[in-house]
Amino acid sequence: MTPYASFYFFAIVGILLIPTIIAGLQGKMLRKYNAVVTLIMLAVIFSDKPIQAVALAIFAIWQYVLLKGYLTLRQRENKTSIFCTAVFLSILPLILVKIVPAIPALKSIVFFNEIPAIKLIVFLGISYVTFRAVQMIFEIRDGLIKEISLFKFWEFLLFFPAISTGPIDRYRRFQKDVEKPPSADEYKAMLYTGINRIFQGFLYKFIIAYLIKNYILDAAISKQATFVSFMTDMYSYSLYLFFDFAGYSAFVIGVSYLMGIKTPENFNKPFISRNIKDFWNRWHMSLSFWFRDFIYMRFVFFATKKKLIKNRYTISYIGAFLNFGIMGIWHGLTWYYITYGLYHAILFIAFDIFERKNKKLKFWPNNKFTHVLGIIITFHFVCLGLLLFSGNLGRHF
Repeated sequence: MTPYASFYFFAIVGILLIPTIIAGLQGKMLRKYNAVVTLIMLAVIFSDKPIQAVALAIFAIWQYVLLKGYLTLRQRENKTSIFCTAVFLSILPLILVKIVPAIPALKSIVFFNEIPAIKLIVFLGISYVTFRAVQMIFEIRDGLIKEISLFKFWEFLLFFPAISTGPIDRYRRFQKDVEKPPSADEYKAMLYTGINRIFQGFLYKFIIAYLIKNYILDAAISKQATFVSFMTDMYSYSLYLFFDFAGYSAFVIGVSYLMGIKTPENFNKPFISRNIKDFWNRWHMSLSFWFRDFIYMRFVFFATKKKLIKNRYTISYIGAFLNFGIMGIWHGLTWYYITYGLYHAILFIAFDIFERKNKKLKFWPNNKFTHVLGIIITFHFVCLGLLLFSGNLGRHF
């Protein structure tokens, strides 16, 4: 069963969470019961995908053994080589799923007698689960995680509301929620917010996104390529992607709140961003912040510490290409995903240069007019990028 795709799914969740809600209204958290609910919901979600269920179980065991092993080695000796090996082994399943099948020379590795062996390791939500696991390795490296129990690990890693689409939570933030449950009054507010977010998800995904796709986007794609169809395609796809994905995120956040967990937001009015940096602080925030913290900032810190390059702006710009390039590859090893990542790296760098020049020359004043103009310009650059991301840009040329 696909999460959040039918009313049947919501009915099962609603029934299972009745004890959780009753306890929450009394200022209690049924932590073990919620863990059982997660197992039941995973069984429901993967009921028609038994091979994926096995793959998920193997993946969870693999990550736990890896984390426990690295934690033990980290306490003895904090070697960079061991850390890099742990990170590589953690993301190895994702690499096999995302990259290897797209490389013809490596197909023999993932196909045995024309049977795709890759199916033995792929499962719904592998990307988001991997991000959560890798984040724990980084925080073990930083000394922020000093112990991991099996229960705490799978409680976080396999948290069912966010298993397939994110948002990407952080282990220590998640543990604060489960170890310090909200009071009765706090839970009442969370319950109200959670129900509202679920209804917001219905509005976004099943009404607005549905109407945009079926009555605007599909019609624009089917028409002959003209300037009007190009603009319609660009606007409609951007709005559809936002409302569809933001709808899923609203569902996840809403159900999480019902369980007493404040899963982080994923979107914050991204289409009113005044520049491209502001946009990435508003769009798919849990993913962009993950890449910022564990790829961009790590590279900048490493390159600065080792003095690989003297110019700090050059380091930042290389970090931007690395950050957005990997983000593009993560979406898929196709030209339009990779180009989408590089496109945003160029926008990021261009705006940084513009911003630094403006501080000296003051040619772009800070007032209401330039603020609105910045939103309009950013919106169109973002929509063009999302059309590129869709893979439909080529049909217009």
